[in-house]
Amino acid sequence: MEFGGHMSSAGGLYTAIDRIEAIGGDCVQVFTQSPRMWKPTVHTPEAIERFKARRAEAGIGGVVCHALYLVNLAAPDDEIYRKSVIAMRATLEAATAIEADAVIFHVGSHLGAGFEASLERVTAALRDVLDGYGGDTWLAMENSAGPGGTIGRSIGELAILVDALDRHPRLGICLDSCHLFASGYDVRDPAAVAELVAEVDESIGLDRLRALHVNDSATPLGSNRDRHANILEGEIGEGLGAFLADPAFQDLGSYMEVPGRGDGPDRKELKKLRALHARWTASRGQTSV
Repeated sequence: MEFGGHMSSAGGLYTAIDRIEAIGGDCVQVFTQSPRMWKPTVHTPEAIERFKARRAEAGIGGVVCHALYLVNLAAPDDEIYRKSVIAMRATLEAATAIEADAVIFHVGSHLGAGFEASLERVTAALRDVLDGYGGDTWLAMENSAGPGGTIGRSIGELAILVDALDRHPRLGICLDSCHLFASGYDVRDPAAVAELVAEVDESIGLDRLRALHVNDSATPLGSNRDRHANILEGEIGEGLGAFLADPAFQDLGSYMEVPGRGDGPDRKELKKLRALHARWTASRGQTSV
């Protein structure tokens, strides 16, 4: 398993590599543009090559990009819907250029219309983004914590979307431990995690699971509230090791999106994450790598 986190790319994309290297990480997640602005950042060929060169120099394995927060592929507002599709295309293009493994994104919210009513709209948006795409970067839908009309609150909803896209070869998922917990999956329980893995395998396919977001939760099980906490400092606590140590996850990148000391994942959080993984894999008789 690779351990890393979301790093700022302020000053240029390559600086995210500098930052993850400074805290001792193996993998990194970045935004390719401001997460709260529609206008995409133009990355020059020189900037792209510098990112790839720094990645190689630092020995960073996994790289994923997170789409901006404004994206809503179920938006009933046509202008928001149009901007969301354009933003997803731009992010996928930038991610492909830097040879990222995946673009992780929140599908969005039906805003009360209902999942079934929004399915055609989401499917059309994803088809638009993926139509003619021949690169190696995946689109990875992230499960949601379940508030309001958010889409992807269950493995079942994500599976419906994968099937609706005719199981496109570059459409996958990312599982977030905090979101799973908030939506009712008790990731502290090894048996519950095993059931989760079996559900993913049967309905989606484990080959489509491209990354993990590893976050503690500031809110209780089933709260439907998306509030990340530092490792071992939330409601999941030591039990997060049950999620981390599941055998099905050991070849994946685990990306933290925790507050740290106010600036996001840091060396202390990374050290806690690695130690937690080592404790739980040892307790299960697995080798910690």
